[in-house]
Amino acid sequence: MLSSIFKIYQGVVVREGTDHIMAILKNNVRAEPEIFVRHGLVLIGLALASGFFLFLMRQTIIVMSRHIEYDQKNEIYAHYQKLDQQFFKTHTTGDLMNRISEDVSKVRMYTGPAIMYLANTVVTTFTVLAFMINVNPKLTLMVFLPLPVLSLIIYIVSDKINKQGTKVQEELGNITSQAQETFSAIRVIKAYARERFFEGEMQDKSNIYRRAALRMANIEALFSPAMMLMVGMSVLITVWYGGIMVQRGEVGAGNIPEFILYVFNMTWPFAALGWVTSLIQRASASQKRIDEFLKTKVAYERKTGAPYQVKGDIEFRNVDFIYPENGIKALNNISFKVKSGQILGITGPVGCGKSSIITALTRQYDVNGGEILIDGKNLKEHDLKVVRDHMGIVTQDVFLFSDTIANNISFGSKGKKISREKIEEAAEKAGVHENIQLFPDKYETRVGERGVTLSGGQKQRISIARALVSDPNILLFDDYLSAVDTETEEKILGNLKSEMNGKTAIIISHRISSIIRADKILYVKDGKVTEEGSHEELMNLKKDYYQLYCLQSN
Repeated sequence: MLSSIFKIYQGVVVREGTDHIMAILKNNVRAEPEIFVRHGLVLIGLALASGFFLFLMRQTIIVMSRHIEYDQKNEIYAHYQKLDQQFFKTHTTGDLMNRISEDVSKVRMYTGPAIMYLANTVVTTFTVLAFMINVNPKLTLMVFLPLPVLSLIIYIVSDKINKQGTKVQEELGNITSQAQETFSAIRVIKAYARERFFEGEMQDKSNIYRRAALRMANIEALFSPAMMLMVGMSVLITVWYGGIMVQRGEVGAGNIPEFILYVFNMTWPFAALGWVTSLIQRASASQKRIDEFLKTKVAYERKTGAPYQVKGDIEFRNVDFIYPENGIKALNNISFKVKSGQILGITGPVGCGKSSIITALTRQYDVNGGEILIDGKNLKEHDLKVVRDHMGIVTQDVFLFSDTIANNISFGSKGKKISREKIEEAAEKAGVHENIQLFPDKYETRVGERGVTLSGGQKQRISIARALVSDPNILLFDDYLSAVDTETEEKILGNLKSEMNGKTAIIISHRISSIIRADKILYVKDGKVTEEGSHEELMNLKKDYYQLYCLQSN
């Protein structure tokens, strides 16, 4: 308000100066330079004052919008991390990234510039209106005649901008997803010489986005000419009708430049109104996309009670599990027990549900029937963070962060500080220490995105070291030695034998050699446990397990 008042009051000074010039010309008297110097200094002072308060306004609103952007990004990121696996399997990474970056930026443009210019337009309009009515209400009414037309144009175009803004953001998300997937799979793409195909895919998506963006630009392009037309008409009305009123003696000659200055003071606020409307509509579309995720309910809330000890007694009691995203029944009435300190081996054909046992045990999903007990207590009643803190997991799909080898291994400590000795000890047990020593930077070697600079076997063994480094009570290995040779496998199994002593371990493997030492072995087929017992007991049954062993022994 202060910025607008100091800026608009310049019109009064211009009016006084113009009236003074007219009086000199009319009376043919000598001009007094001091008066014009005073008017000039007052104008400079008013401009400086207006600029100072404009600076404070921008500092208040624009800086606040940055804080809002910061909070919103953190809120979205924190919410992402609470959501379950189903959410991430049904949404692309590119789309998730686009909503936390592009969509949040669009919202920030609303909470910052849009609000600032909208407030500036409202305040300037009412301030100018007050000054103009004070001079002559009739001339004011004539000058403001084009404004209802302007409001109608804004109303019509705003709805189109809103709809097209949503379309633009969706297409931008598709481009981001395509780029992310291409970069992640670049080795496979090059191996199959499919670069041209993916270039074509990206070009198609870019063309769709371009068409949507151009339609958006065409709609927005209607605003600026419309604004300037309305402003130009107001100036013409001021000069024409104001000149008639001067001839009639209803207003002074100084009121004409005063009114023109008022009109130009309103030029930018009204010219920016179309841009502001576009920002608001885009922000509305973006916030709607953000809310879709923020309103996605968390499957289960993590408890935040005091930490407690988890020994590792595990029991599956008539467990049924169906993947919600595709309806596949992975586990069918599965029951088994593993006592603390025992090793359970699980094998079976591809797609039989072996990995789903670990998925259910780590509560990536909730089971559809039956219950999972840990230390005699239903998994749903446990503090999930505490349970996972007591687990060391090696997944079938190894993921390494774009960081040093040491940091990738220490990630398994779950935020606790551990010494380099502990890291190297875990690497020794995983059979990867000697490989690491051959790298120029040893444990400080950066592995690249998803561990791209390492072989499959090296990635698996670093993942094993990551699981061992925190000395957990429950170890879960899912096909953890599929990428290593037989000799290395024997070495790792020998190291892990002492490591698993006193711990509960579940080992999933297609190789009988990886589970032959287990206290109990399950053979899973079509989501059911069809055979159960020690290696010797299953061999005596001479069923599927026996046939698998014979095939691998030949």
